[in-house]
Amino acid sequence: QVQLVESGPGLVKPSQTISLTCTVSGGAITANNYHWSWLRRPPGQELEWIGTIRSTGSTYIKISLNSRASISRDASKNQFTLRLTSVTPEDTAVYFCAGGIGPWTNQHRLGHGTQVTVSS
Repeated sequence: QVQLVESGPGLVKPSQTISLTCTVSGGAITANNYHWSWLRRPPGQELEWIGTIRSTGSTYIKISLNSRASISRDASKNQFTLRLTSVTPEDTAVYFCAGGIGPWTNQHRLGHGTQVTVSS
């Protein structure tokens, strides 16, 4: 069964860049038709989809974050990475990575999440 583990800095300053990595085990990120996503849950808010990288390597990002967010992968390490630039306190959230067949749904496997706080 696929397992996902997020890693990254817990605290960053405003205007800096967040880089979060998801390490996948139990399945290859290049497996056909699999989509690998990043989501976040700000304090007191619903889970928000950020973007996805397909097994082909192509990506699609939420329009409102398109100018600041990017997703890449290292297939040799079975990892994919979220990069979010010019962060503000509004980017404070628990960040999750997820994986499953086809576009993101709440049926996809989710990691445990990692807290990221943006504060000076």
